[in-house]
Amino acid sequence: MRIAAIVEYDGSNFSGWQRQDHARSVQGVVEDALSRVANEPVQITVAGRTDAGVHALAQVIHFDTSATRSEYSWVRGANSNLPSDVALLWAAPVDDGFHARYSATGRHYHYVILNRPIRPTYLARHVTHEFRLLDVKPMQEAARYLIGEHDFTSFRAAECQAKSPVRELRALEVTRHGELVHVRAHANAFLQHMVRNLAGVLMTIGAGERAPGWAREVLEARDRAAGGVTAAPDGLYLREIEYPDSFMIPRLSRDVGLW
Repeated sequence: MRIAAIVEYDGSNFSGWQRQDHARSVQGVVEDALSRVANEPVQITVAGRTDAGVHALAQVIHFDTSATRSEYSWVRGANSNLPSDVALLWAAPVDDGFHARYSATGRHYHYVILNRPIRPTYLARHVTHEFRLLDVKPMQEAARYLIGEHDFTSFRAAECQAKSPVRELRALEVTRHGELVHVRAHANAFLQHMVRNLAGVLMTIGAGERAPGWAREVLEARDRAAGGVTAAPDGLYLREIEYPDSFMIPRLSRDVGLW
């Protein structure tokens, strides 16, 4: 039987999603918890691996198991065995054709910047701190140059293993709510560090160090060295994964609850 599940986690104290031998990973604690419920080893496949320090509101996984459990038992049992910074939000049997990664048709990320001279306290590790005053208008203008299907080589990590750098960026929105600046990105898929590199370019422009047109120059360069600093992971949240309706994966579309 194939089971799909939705996972929420605070990535602050994890080395990232992927299981590692000598570091705490989200995959490791989720597999251990589900294995206890199934009473057999469980290996999970994820929609998208997140880096160290990155959070998720609705990460999607699937796993195959011979164990028969109710949907309630998968959720309640997993959560009783998970640490406090990870929770299973939903689980249910799915068609064998469902694949958490390859069946996905879209991903949504949300990047949160605390924009004030003083560093954060209770929001530390949950926002990125930027002491320079950011003007969102040029950031919004710059974002428009990046919308569409492009070669995003300039916005991916040097070690990115994706076969193609071409992605369709469907939306890139920048808004301000008081001291918080929000960058929301929606694409068919993202390259490694792509959102953080997009945020880094937009923040440089918002701080007045570059004109909005620089975003287009970086894109057209197709060279990571042209893209400037990679923004910190702390303020990044995987918000939602989209699937065809036929798979009946609930869309737990939520915003980051920081205000």
